[in-house]
Amino acid sequence: MKQKGLILIYTGNGKGKTTSALGLTLRAIGRGMNVRFLQFIKSKERTYGEALALKKLGVTMEQLGIGFTWTKTPEEHREALKKGWEIAKQAIQDSTVDVVVLDELNNALSITQFPVEDVIPLDEVINVIQNRPKHMHVVITGRNAKQELIDIADLVSTIEPTKHYYNEGIPAVKGLEF
Repeated sequence: MKQKGLILIYTGNGKGKTTSALGLTLRAIGRGMNVRFLQFIKSKERTYGEALALKKLGVTMEQLGIGFTWTKTPEEHREALKKGWEIAKQAIQDSTVDVVVLDELNNALSITQFPVEDVIPLDEVINVIQNRPKHMHVVITGRNAKQELIDIADLVSTIEPTKHYYNEGIPAVKGLEF
């Protein structure tokens, strides 16, 4: 009998939320688990080191977004988020999957520049996650986790910065941020 699936949230303003989910993904793959890694904000138009590494392990990391909110129109983002949520729902309902990572879902749910509640309804997110296959683990990352998600989670880790090289004028570093 498979164990009960857990809900894990990595949130906060510090660096390491996606990295934590990737570490968990590596463990799951090592244990023969089927993992779906879905990214809500990142775009297919860019290359990410973590996607290249997972591909070498036979895992596809799917970019569902179209980049930062200021890179495209609100309607383009809303359409991408809507399509992305449909893909995520299918993944969460797939009983052959053991772990679903919803990377940057917290970021998507907390967008304030344009409405998102109608394309990713929080109540629906909660309902879908709570009604997933019993063995499935769901990992949610991103800043500004909604309290309603925190309330249903089994683990919430808040990552806060103490010091960051960005503050010294060092831009994103290839291999460390992307």
